[in-house]
Amino acid sequence: MSTATLEKLSQLEQLKKFTKVVADTGDFESIRQFKPQDSTTNPSLILAAVSKPEYAHLLDEVVADSKKSNLSGPAKAESIMDSLLVAFGVEILKIVPGRVSTETDARLSFNQQGSIDKARQLISLYEKKGISRDRVLIKIASTWEGIKAAEQLQKESINCNLTLLFSFPQAIACAEAKVRLISPFVGRIYDWYKAHSGKDYQGADDPGVQSVTTIYNYYKKFGHETEVMGASFRNVGEIIELAGCDLLTISPKLLEELSKSTESITQKLSAEKAKQSNEQKVSFDEKGFRFAFNEDPMAVDKTAEGIRKFSADIVKLEQIVAAKI
Repeated sequence: MSTATLEKLSQLEQLKKFTKVVADTGDFESIRQFKPQDSTTNPSLILAAVSKPEYAHLLDEVVADSKKSNLSGPAKAESIMDSLLVAFGVEILKIVPGRVSTETDARLSFNQQGSIDKARQLISLYEKKGISRDRVLIKIASTWEGIKAAEQLQKESINCNLTLLFSFPQAIACAEAKVRLISPFVGRIYDWYKAHSGKDYQGADDPGVQSVTTIYNYYKKFGHETEVMGASFRNVGEIIELAGCDLLTISPKLLEELSKSTESITQKLSAEKAKQSNEQKVSFDEKGFRFAFNEDPMAVDKTAEGIRKFSADIVKLEQIVAAKI
């Protein structure tokens, strides 16, 4: 397709020529509007969605179904939570042609076996609904325990999306564990550096953009099959700088901005360019990983903050569920 033809398209349509566009929302109408390939959810997005009247019926249906089980107390609440996450995922998969990402309980972020058990449970629920496991990505935090859990799950053909990823050591460990996909958080990296430096970063100078570019180039140069999906964007400029990344998961607000602009964008990342990059081969065992991760205060801060935030939103979601039981 010629540059002249591309310039007539919206930036969103141009971006789709270089990158798989993913909707970062639990809102079905937004997903229908922007026609992404995949969609991602997390506890915060599900909490926001279930609080809207138009999605309340999903929770009501899950609670009604739970009355058929013999479970009670915390076990019943946990079962309803899992079923609610899957109910949203099933509805999303009626809209998108690709995959949905469903998150495990963030409170399991340092519990390897707990994460494995939860992922198996979620996949079992999807399969009972007639959804094949190749259409689901299980989201797990990029802690050492989370990465090791994902390594085991991948051997069971349970594809994983390693989220809350802020550093190169996390990305390397994920690639070596052969996880299906990682979600490096561009905007939250930008937030940290802006808060600590007072500088407003633009374009290629954005530390979040630089982080994803480095990871992408390393993966492509050394033949890692793990997909890179930039996430958590603060502005359209960050997205445009990463055109060509395997996938980008984008909020409805920024999808709308991209759909309303016809300014030309160009492919910034490619496997061919990556092969010429100066990345050096590295590897981490557990001790090396923990030390290298600890050397990056931004990654330490933002990973911990993300786990706390998602855990808090799970608790709020559980309170909504408990009020319904």
